[in-house]
Amino acid sequence: MIARISGKVIEKGENYLIINVGGGICYEVLLPSTAMQRLDENISNDGSITLITYHYFQVEPSRSTPVLIGFLNEIEKEFFEVFITVSGIGPKAALKALSRPISLIARAIDEADADFLRSLPGIGQQRAREIIAKLQNKVSKFGLIQDGKIKARKEKTSDIEDEVLSLLVQLEYKRPEASMMIKKALERNPGITTAEELLNEVYKQKKTK
Repeated sequence: MIARISGKVIEKGENYLIINVGGGICYEVLLPSTAMQRLDENISNDGSITLITYHYFQVEPSRSTPVLIGFLNEIEKEFFEVFITVSGIGPKAALKALSRPISLIARAIDEADADFLRSLPGIGQQRAREIIAKLQNKVSKFGLIQDGKIKARKEKTSDIEDEVLSLLVQLEYKRPEASMMIKKALERNPGITTAEELLNEVYKQKKTK
């Protein structure tokens, strides 16, 4: 089994990297969105990176395909391995679902926040309940992860928050209500980087009420 991979990044897609490990050998490694969002800060100046990997075989009727899923550290891989113990969530589904910082997902599980879990790609109401039933009180330590992306977002989005707050006030929302709407939107989608994305998240939030 391939447990770790190091090499130069020669191609970066929406959810994958092609890594040249030398000797003319290149590997495709899939990454969850939460890792892709923090990728740049983990690539060295010469373009190389080291990833902790989860190696499995995707079995189909006519073939079995080896798949590598990459993580930035051991604790993220450990959470992934715990997450896929939930019935109906295989590696492929977990890869898609981990679109938010793991610390927030872990806290949502411990707090039985089904609405937050339902906001993860591919997770419906029933699956959210199953995740809580299986993992509540078993993932507390993952809530302590210091997600660098969250810290960076707080600095980068202060201007975005001010812009959206101003617009919501113009739309005749009271300032405290508008501030709370923005706060909840950012909690649901910490990866927001533009005012447009934040407004869309606020709008989706209002539609679900």
